[in-house]
Amino acid sequence: MKIVVAIKQVPARDSLLRVDSSGKWIQDADLSYEINEPDAYALEAGLQLKEQYGGEVIVLCAGPARAAQTIREALAKGADRALHIEEDNLGGADPLVPARLMAAALKQEAPDLVLTGLQSDDLGMGQTGVILAELLGVPHATIIMHIEVNGKTMTVKRELEDGWFQNVEMPLPALLTMQSGSNKLRYATLMGIKKAKTKELKRISASDLGGLTQPKAALERIYFPERNKQSQLFEGNPKEAAAKLVEKLRFEARVI
Repeated sequence: MKIVVAIKQVPARDSLLRVDSSGKWIQDADLSYEINEPDAYALEAGLQLKEQYGGEVIVLCAGPARAAQTIREALAKGADRALHIEEDNLGGADPLVPARLMAAALKQEAPDLVLTGLQSDDLGMGQTGVILAELLGVPHATIIMHIEVNGKTMTVKRELEDGWFQNVEMPLPALLTMQSGSNKLRYATLMGIKKAKTKELKRISASDLGGLTQPKAALERIYFPERNKQSQLFEGNPKEAAAKLVEKLRFEARVI
């Protein structure tokens, strides 16, 4: 079974973020980077499927040269080889641009299953996976918690709302976007880190895949949320005031 896991390198969660001079993105010169957490769960799902059904796990990443460090970490955890589409400018906020590059890179691979994270920690659009499925011409399902493969088909468990789940039978090949928290993430072993240095990491340029397309969407401005304090008095007796407070906390603040 050939499994491709798409991963993305994003700024570390504890990074101190500053808006750059253009006002359209963050200052990234002094940031530390890590694997996108939802993609880490997709990688874990792929490695577990390989252990259960055999085959190979191929890591696919589109990003600048520094993303090679994150790719090596994925190889150290157990992926067999990697494809790195090395490109600094991936269209910013337009997920169609990297999806087209990844689809072109996968044409020669013909994977049985493609796994992605549900969304990225930096942009959080949740679109790249489903766009990639459309470009590859394969069925897809999102928010996946569990996968069972049965020959040329598989049964997947999707998380819905309010504690509901949906079990869907799908044909292979297909693409799935994995839900975070669906598995327990593994750490890279010392042996795995040593082996990762010798595993294949194929670098591909955007020009090799037909070049970058013009983005259809763009970020015009990013900014930190404005903070302000407001006071509100609830009239009525204590019971009525408490009911109004609970309503505000539940439906406006959404903290209960």
